[in-house]
Parts: sequence; structure tokens; C-alpha cells
Amino acid sequence: MLTIRRDLVDDIIAHAKQDHPDEACGVITGPEGSDDPVRLVRMTNAARSPTFFEFDSTEHKQLANEMFEQDHEIVVVYHSHTATEAYPSRTDISLAAEPQAHYLLVSTADSGNGDGPVSVRSYRIVDGEVTEEEIAYRE
Repeated sequence: MLTIRRDLVDDIIAHAKQDHPDEACGVITGPEGSDDPVRLVRMTNAARSPTFFEFDSTEHKQLANEMFEQDHEIVVVYHSHTATEAYPSRTDISLAAEPQAHYLLVSTADSGNGDGPVSVRSYRIVDGEVTEEEIAYRE
């Protein structure tokens, strides 16, 4: 189960709507080994694509350095799907490289960048196996 603050999810949804029609992406870091997502980091989608995301390499390196200095790790990897449901694609599954992380997907397929519903779902992806998990919101 992913336990996460509501304001972090709200910020992810805002990011997804802002970047629509391209996929938005980012991470939430937390103290190493804690499974506690505390710091949201919006990343630039270097692919600038409505069907694929790739972290900007300079931002990714900077993030890795910051996490090392703070004894943080990636707790959540998030991205949006702009035309499909909030379920990992084959590409998402093959590129999932953080076995400790929760993979949060937001679908803006029904709302685009305007008002309207979005779907938010969380998964664990380990060795190509996808398991959906519940999301528990906290303040």
C-alpha cells in the first residue's frame, strides 16, 4: 500500500494537467528505507512526448547527488498517460528500475489540461511483474 499526503498527489495531478498533451514525470523522495514519500521533484520529460517519458539527464544526475547528500531514495516514480488508462505500458514495465519504489500513474485522457476527472493508480513493478496497490491518503 502507498501511504501519501494528499497535497503531493494534488501537485502530481497539477503537473500532469500542466504538461498535457505531453506526459509529465517526476519522483518523490524520502529517507532511505522509510517508504515515506516527502519531497516531490518535478522532472522535465526530455522526450517531450504524449506517449513516452524520459527524465532529463542533467536533472536526474543532480537529483541523484541531492539524494546521496540527504540519505534519501526514490519512494515514488510518477508519470502521466495522456490518452490511455493509468496502467503501466510495456515500455513502463521494461524500464522500471526502482524495485523499492511505488509507480504512480495519472491518466489525463478524460480531462486533458482542463477541469475534469483524472484517474490515479499506484503499482509495484518488480522483475517485470506489475501489482496494483491501494493508495491511502494522509494529511
